[in-house]
Amino acid sequence: MKILTLGPEGTFSHELALKLKKKKDEIVLLPTIRSIMAAVERGDGEGIVPIENSEAGGVGETQDGLARSPLFITAEMYLPVHHNLASLVSMKKMRVIYAHPQTHEQCSDKIEQWGLPVIHTSSNASSAREAKKTPNAGAILSETAAAIYKMPVIVRNTENSRTNTTRFVRIAREPARDRRPEKCSVLIDPSTDRSGLLHDLLEVFASRGINLSRIESRPSKRGIGNYVFFLDLAWTKKTPEALAALKEITEIKELGCYKKIEVKP
Repeated sequence: MKILTLGPEGTFSHELALKLKKKKDEIVLLPTIRSIMAAVERGDGEGIVPIENSEAGGVGETQDGLARSPLFITAEMYLPVHHNLASLVSMKKMRVIYAHPQTHEQCSDKIEQWGLPVIHTSSNASSAREAKKTPNAGAILSETAAAIYKMPVIVRNTENSRTNTTRFVRIAREPARDRRPEKCSVLIDPSTDRSGLLHDLLEVFASRGINLSRIESRPSKRGIGNYVFFLDLAWTKKTPEALAALKEITEIKELGCYKKIEVKP
């Protein structure tokens, strides 16, 4: 099986793919989440993409892609994320830092203390490449990326929280076939804006004792003040009944019911 995930080598997505890879699997590194989803739609393989971080919140590109594509979430994985400041020069000589926007947000406390300007890049690996060719520059990246790009680590564990974790999902053209999944994800796209709508939507789950582990709004792309909602909910015997009741209130897209895959350290 082909595992499609974010490259180049040294990204956290690549690190996770290596941990999940089985003997006959092939890892294919692609430059963007959009390109991963397009490849999965073509049938090139299954994708692994980040969907939320404990510090920085939801990954908009993944959520927007799930909203517009016919793909399904078939599993979830959690990866502890630790960042490091790496450079070819000492901290005293450093004049600029390269970092991915999500990495910047996850390490904002330390970056604020250093008082150095930050240039955003498309990936942690790109940060390493830019820092290597820029005089007096540093990059915030994983220990794996620092080793791959031969950049000495100057400061370890630059993340704001030691429990910093990124949640990834596996995406495929067909839904998972688990008889007893652990979680379901749903996209709610309200066709009307009326008083009490959100209360009515949440009551569907509250009245059946179904726990919601996440609810997040995203712009619908149809104009200011127009939103869609992503919900993650626990699977119970009453979940199918709740989803059916939800469809009577509003338009929904079922993104899949699935299990958690444990990631080896």
